[in-house]
Amino acid sequence: MPTPRKTLLLTGASRGIGHATVKHFHAAEWRVITVSRQPFDKICPWPQGEKDHIQMDLDDMDAFPDALAHIKAKLAEPETGGQLAALVNNAGISPKLPGGKRMGVLDTDLVAWRSVFNVNLFATALLARGLFDELKAARGSVVNVTSIAGSKVHPFAGVAYATSKAALAALTREMAFDFGPHGVRVNAIAPGEIDTSILSPGTEEIVEKQIPMRRLGKPSEVAQLIYFLCTSQSAYINGAEIHINGGEHV
Repeated sequence: MPTPRKTLLLTGASRGIGHATVKHFHAAEWRVITVSRQPFDKICPWPQGEKDHIQMDLDDMDAFPDALAHIKAKLAEPETGGQLAALVNNAGISPKLPGGKRMGVLDTDLVAWRSVFNVNLFATALLARGLFDELKAARGSVVNVTSIAGSKVHPFAGVAYATSKAALAALTREMAFDFGPHGVRVNAIAPGEIDTSILSPGTEEIVEKQIPMRRLGKPSEVAQLIYFLCTSQSAYINGAEIHINGGEHV
């Protein structure tokens, strides 16, 4: 019987880091199942992309039972064998004030708090819990995408986003502790300024004054780190949060 093809489930796949990660794993001959609130974009350059795309709003907590059933059905297909080698929680939202200004404590209402924490934190826990058996069967890996904003005040990231990412770092440690005995590793990466379409005006000043390497990161560089954490090359890394920001955190 042939060995099941390795499968990645990735949230937030429609642009930037998510898009680069799909391409990197596909080039390594993994099957990639994507989850996004956006429908599949026909310009995405990987085969079976539309077939393996699940449109879901992670802010909708009531949608999780049906979404998990849909994901499990895809994982049960013969080429995957019911196993999930990697879960990458990349989806995240960061609401802004008019003009792209950050939302501080005085600007953020309960609706915004709930929405951000649903997508950035609670969805991660619910997906990992719901897919634990499939991860265990593959002795798989989970990678949570946090942020430099989770450990320092950022000029563009709002309070709900920043605190949700700090909480996600703590969740990563808790998951690593709970899942490690079952052969499932859980780690996080904390990107800084990455060259994507969601960069805020004023990023150039951060690059000049706060990043020792004096450049933006590339989505492909982040994708390579995610891939490393999902392979045997990182077999003894568990519960870590790895900065990828050109030294901006120092």
